[in-house]
Amino acid sequence: SVLSRYENQITILSDYLEEFPETDEPVWILGRQHHLNTDKSKLLLDVSARLWFTYRRKFSPIGGTGPSSDAGWGCMLRCGQMMLAQALICRHLGRDWQWEKHKKQPEEYHRILRCFLDRKDCCYSIHQMAQMGVGEGKSIGEWFGPNTVAQVLKKLALFDEWNSLAVYVSMDNTVVIEDIKKMCWSPAQSSSTAHGSAHVHRSALGRNKNAAGFCTGWKPLLLIIPLRLGINHINPVYIDAFKECFKMPQSLGALGGKPNNAYYFIGFLGNELIYLDPHTTQSFVDWEENGTVDDQSFHCQQAPHRMKIMNLDPSVALGFFCKEECDFDNWCSLVQK
Repeated sequence: SVLSRYENQITILSDYLEEFPETDEPVWILGRQHHLNTDKSKLLLDVSARLWFTYRRKFSPIGGTGPSSDAGWGCMLRCGQMMLAQALICRHLGRDWQWEKHKKQPEEYHRILRCFLDRKDCCYSIHQMAQMGVGEGKSIGEWFGPNTVAQVLKKLALFDEWNSLAVYVSMDNTVVIEDIKKMCWSPAQSSSTAHGSAHVHRSALGRNKNAAGFCTGWKPLLLIIPLRLGINHINPVYIDAFKECFKMPQSLGALGGKPNNAYYFIGFLGNELIYLDPHTTQSFVDWEENGTVDDQSFHCQQAPHRMKIMNLDPSVALGFFCKEECDFDNWCSLVQK
């Protein structure tokens, strides 16, 4: 029965991919180009390697007495989790890491996944995000917009020493290069403080250290840019530039969708956006005693959904990840072009 289910699944995937138009146009997924006529299977593997977060039920009540499911309200929070998870995968495993069913995964992978489980003690859980949203004027169970999710992730990242990310959320469509460089460089690199005191300062903070305990320079950057691409509908003048963002090697895709219906956009084909959809309710999954997570339900093993760009709500947030300063410099020159 398992075998027939597996074969059935493969059939569903190949059938669905046949629905992609016969075209020589490339498909772009988070900075990687795929060609439908030569490597459909690579495209599918690339999509299924992304961590997929959906509605869940039967987790411990948020805040002790709140909801035990996020069905109906948590879709933008789940999309924010997906974008952040992609940044963490790029940080620890690299953009080209692939997930394969039933294959043993590195410890970092399980550690990343544990950051997002639906428990109050996980740093990016639905519990932490919903409660941090209260400070942004959102009561628990209320729908978030892209900007609110970005602000919440920025606040939560301050408590996350292992990933040690610098999260910058641009205001008024503006990215201030000096502010980012200041934020991402550790005191040792950017100030002329005496070496000894700088070392004490860093150690006391416990920041800017990698897994081996050595002090590092540039703090990996998660850059989120909330934008409004029109008034009630997306303005066609923005479409080409919006698509270019998915081609950048730093791309983490975009948060957006339709009113009260959020999706995580990871790429495009022609004038259609490709996205992961959080609107599926699955049961809560906890980690095993050995720290691993049964990860089957955290990877979308169906072909991705598509929608016409013109159907997109104009309120979106773009995400980019710059592991090194040279990645950020390269991003700046791409944007200026």
